[in-house]
Amino acid sequence: MRRLSVAVIGAGMGGLAAAAALRQVGIDATVYEQAQQFARLGAGIQIGCNAMKVLRGLGLERMLRASSFYPRSWNNREWDTGEVRFDMIFGEAAERKYGAPYLLAHRGDLHAALVSAVPTDLIRLGHRVTGIDQTPDGVALAFANGARVTADAVIAADGVHSTTRAMLFGADRPNFTGRIAYRTTFPAALLDGYALDECTKWWGPDRHIVIYYVKPDRSEVYFVTSQPEPGFTVESWSARGDVGELRQAFAGFHDQVRRVLAACPAVHKWALVDRDPLPRWSEGKVALLGDACHPMTPYMAQGAAMAIEDAAILARCLAGADRDGVPDAFRRFEATRKDRTARVQATSRTNTWLRDRTDPDWLYGYDAWEAPLAA
Repeated sequence: MRRLSVAVIGAGMGGLAAAAALRQVGIDATVYEQAQQFARLGAGIQIGCNAMKVLRGLGLERMLRASSFYPRSWNNREWDTGEVRFDMIFGEAAERKYGAPYLLAHRGDLHAALVSAVPTDLIRLGHRVTGIDQTPDGVALAFANGARVTADAVIAADGVHSTTRAMLFGADRPNFTGRIAYRTTFPAALLDGYALDECTKWWGPDRHIVIYYVKPDRSEVYFVTSQPEPGFTVESWSARGDVGELRQAFAGFHDQVRRVLAACPAVHKWALVDRDPLPRWSEGKVALLGDACHPMTPYMAQGAAMAIEDAAILARCLAGADRDGVPDAFRRFEATRKDRTARVQATSRTNTWLRDRTDPDWLYGYDAWEAPLAA
């Protein structure tokens, strides 16, 4: 039987994980990314035990352990007194319980690891999709640079602003939450020896800040905030923020928070939005993956993890399928994933995850390589 060919739109975490997972089950996958080059944005990312199981299956565990921070816990503290609300223990105890480590990484390091899992000649930069046409022979894609390709199937992992989603189901309007976030990474040396907790979420009455290391030698610090600012509606992760305004917004917080904000040289700022779950994720031989179909607020640190889980499940559903079997495989993927991703979306929306004593087994114990597939 001829090998199935799949075009993956988007070279983010989900798209690269999908291409790597598809190749493992004998499917040809080529990734098309609109950016001209990859940029190492100043952002951290929490790699949950559930995501690490997928990444282990892609052969990336050793690389990620070497470049990431291995935290003792995710500590939840009161914004001003520092009183502990709930200390979610990770480290070796969680690794034994859930079968994989919980790591804190620079987003660029996780992305670089996923890039390494896909042959360079199968990642096509500078390809912005402008047209999709499903024919009896497959799916024809047109790109802004004039390129044309045809594949047996298309997986759109083109993010929260998915062009493919708009082409399939029409444009949607994001629900602005009235909240904004600041974030950045910076060298820990700027703290002049001040010691930080390994990973802490500081819970205030109407705002919070999460601070953690992203390097195994504690040489780089990351933080991300959430606070009300109804008039700001810029979604871009690259928009610059005002450090002075940020410091003022957290002026009453614990000394550790104020020390971190005093040391950071620059920040990015963006509006936090929410979107309702889509009623369906595929149309014929085109399927959505990750933020393109189930975007979520960042309050559980699971957006990328859900896309990475999607990749493993989708590869399992497509394994052994021929061109005619693609639509059924996509429907099976959606049926397998929908309840779980909807639960994470709904839980994240409340912004209460780990604030008080929580049983996270349902989240971190999941293994996308072994989870039952829908009938």
